[in-house]
Amino acid sequence: MNKLFEELQAADVGKILLNEPLANHTTIKIGGPADLLLIPKDINGLKTTMDLIRKHNTAWTAIGRGSNLLVSDKGIEGVVIKLANGLDHLTINGTTITVGGGYPVVKLAMVISKEGLDGFAFASGIPGSVGGAVYMNAGAHGSDISKILTKAHILFEDGTMEWLSNREMEFSYRTSILQHERPGIVLEAEFELKEGTKKEIMAIMQKNKDYRRDTQPWNFPCAGSIFRNPLPNYAGQLIESAGLKGYSIGGAQISEMHGNFIVNAGGATAQDVLDLITYIKETILEKYDVVMETEVEIIGRK
Repeated sequence: MNKLFEELQAADVGKILLNEPLANHTTIKIGGPADLLLIPKDINGLKTTMDLIRKHNTAWTAIGRGSNLLVSDKGIEGVVIKLANGLDHLTINGTTITVGGGYPVVKLAMVISKEGLDGFAFASGIPGSVGGAVYMNAGAHGSDISKILTKAHILFEDGTMEWLSNREMEFSYRTSILQHERPGIVLEAEFELKEGTKKEIMAIMQKNKDYRRDTQPWNFPCAGSIFRNPLPNYAGQLIESAGLKGYSIGGAQISEMHGNFIVNAGGATAQDVLDLITYIKETILEKYDVVMETEVEIIGRK
């Protein structure tokens, strides 16, 4: 790791931190250290980083703004690549927008709404990056990324870069090809939107924002929705009907506002959250014979 660190420094690829606590980089404020955390300054820096990671045969993990993520208390082995300011470019060309993987989703929704572009308002409350949203086909309010994405620029672990079409991304409910067959990092995304009325778009965004504020616990550190909806059921409704709202293990608590959110009520560990997830799964299976699958991504050392 020392040799890799030296070569990354010499290549001037971006900001590099050793043994950085990932609790500082996740929305639930949980997570042990990354052996090496790197925030690339641009796409070329990220490409060089991946080349050096491959040269040294080192494990790597990519994160965005740290939402929808639970990092082990023991941290993450190898290099953690955080997409942030270096990959936050935005180009608007008529109804087509091209945006960097590190661009905040909430900010993007606001910026393009002011341009009178319609189709992205559903994402106005998603607290992640564009790259993460594409990676997991993020969605809300009856829509998702797959409805508007035309293509995505991906860096694969072999160092190649390729634009994948919407079809090639193989989107399904909260998943894409990047989670399975072809692991990679979303460098950029192209979205095709529609011309709309700024006033109407802003009204929809405000309605969505009010709904989230009134129903979801954003006043506590949390990772977003913990479980996928086991359709035709809804995860939150099942958890609430089982009487689990407010139930806690250690510092992790099922939100009093929404059953599908686990909050860090103070000093929670990743193990607290994992134990609570297991308890929820067992309870719902016993009561309703429904298998619950996590939506939150659980990563790091076992």
